[in-house]
Amino acid sequence: MRSLVLGVFSVAALAGSATAGADSLNDLLGPREVAVGEALRGSATGAAGADLNPGGLGLNRELVFEGGYGYRATDSASLVGVSACDSTNAMPGCFFYDYAGSNPELDGMTSHRATHLGGLALSRMVVPRLLIGATTKYFHFTSSMPGDANASGTTFDIGATLRVTDILNVGVSAQNLWSSTDSPQFPRAVGGGFYARPIAPLAVSFDARWRLDGDRTARYGGGAELFLSGGGGQVGFPLRAGVLHDNGLGATYLSAGLGYAAVNWGLDLAGRREVKGGDENMFIASMRFFGPRLAAPAVE
Repeated sequence: MRSLVLGVFSVAALAGSATAGADSLNDLLGPREVAVGEALRGSATGAAGADLNPGGLGLNRELVFEGGYGYRATDSASLVGVSACDSTNAMPGCFFYDYAGSNPELDGMTSHRATHLGGLALSRMVVPRLLIGATTKYFHFTSSMPGDANASGTTFDIGATLRVTDILNVGVSAQNLWSSTDSPQFPRAVGGGFYARPIAPLAVSFDARWRLDGDRTARYGGGAELFLSGGGGQVGFPLRAGVLHDNGLGATYLSAGLGYAAVNWGLDLAGRREVKGGDENMFIASMRFFGPRLAAPAVE
């Protein structure tokens, strides 16, 4: 999750055993991704592009600042993210910074983990229907947890989005594909999915992601968004729902979210509950502030 922090918060409470598998792939997602089962690789605009697929940054044309804060009760984790994304120029891009600090307990002793992550994501439309992108990240991880090793270095993501038609996108990405330093907190992974808008107010999506390091597990989910307009079309209310399964954790989650979108700002809320494999409950929110917003590129 990323955003320019301007009165935004997110809360994750009562997280169960599944948080033992938390890493950079799971900790940095925002409410829009979480609400639809982490299935936005086919429409990863704004901060979601830096999180999931930098190839999606050019799908719209807007300047947006987004911000968030989160808390996970299981390991007393604080999650902070800030970003500024501009897709109004020929090469859309995002600057971002994320922090995740936690205090897990082991055998009655409390340890501390902290991850700092910052970087730049860029995208480019190479042909009218195909966008490609790359993300460069610098990370610094420290831990007093037995068995953890401190690590600092750079890592890179790549991604692509194909606009098959004006109602269907397909997105693929590889995260932490090349790293200067190996760290379990930044495992390599590949993912892909589709995003479809069969009618103007309704969008559906599905994603799958596979870890390539450590436990080679899969995480897949899907969801839908219904966008209700009001105020003569000047405001909107997105309603979202999704489901997510992680076969490595043996966990299944149900999620839902809602938002408010105005001309100059927007607010997004999401909640997720683990219904199989544990008792995680998560609530997350973010706020966006918009600069110039132009019409999205047309499919030729």
